[in-house]
Amino acid sequence: MSHLLHIDSSALSQGSVSKELAETFRRVWAENNPQGTVTHRDLGTVPVPHLTEAGVTAGFTPHVAMNREQQAATLLRDVLIEELLAADAVLVSTPMYNWSIPSTLKAWIDQVLVNDRTITFDGSPGPLAGRPATVVASYGGGYSPGAPMERANHCGPYLETVFSTGLGMQTEVISAQLSLAPRVPAMADLVPLAEQSRAAAHQAVAERARTLATALVSA
Repeated sequence: MSHLLHIDSSALSQGSVSKELAETFRRVWAENNPQGTVTHRDLGTVPVPHLTEAGVTAGFTPHVAMNREQQAATLLRDVLIEELLAADAVLVSTPMYNWSIPSTLKAWIDQVLVNDRTITFDGSPGPLAGRPATVVASYGGGYSPGAPMERANHCGPYLETVFSTGLGMQTEVISAQLSLAPRVPAMADLVPLAEQSRAAAHQAVAERARTLATALVSA
């Protein structure tokens, strides 16, 4: 039985393109892996705390020497890390906010990236090495390769660094571009391109979910 960790990070409860893409992944995943289990965290609804001084220093303090704040911070990180380590596959949905990721998602990343727990600094494979991670992202503008704003994309490339370079996971980033076109009058002429990008993203997400679910069921 395979297990999926699903992280949402949009602040929107309705009308989120990134959550919509994640829903497509989940639907196809369930169709091809009906016995699989899922842990879902919606960081927009229930955010995890940003990393504090107690959380940082706890990582360098023996447990017996920790103060109360360090112990509490460690307990929280342990819960989040165990959720990540228990996953056979990871799904992260995110919008781009101000050329980057939501602060809620950054807070989660800061909580789970811990040396000798999820990442290593000596070049050896970490515990998540080789497992699949899928990032589904929505961009209000156009940030695809070759676009004038490509270099301002600090969302998808950053998350690929986190999951691929940092955690050693087999990572794919799928994005829907121009998601603000239907809402912004100045972008009205881009609506057809936005619709094409959104449809292509749903298709790519469905294929990714189908491939991963089938492979894990057969493993």
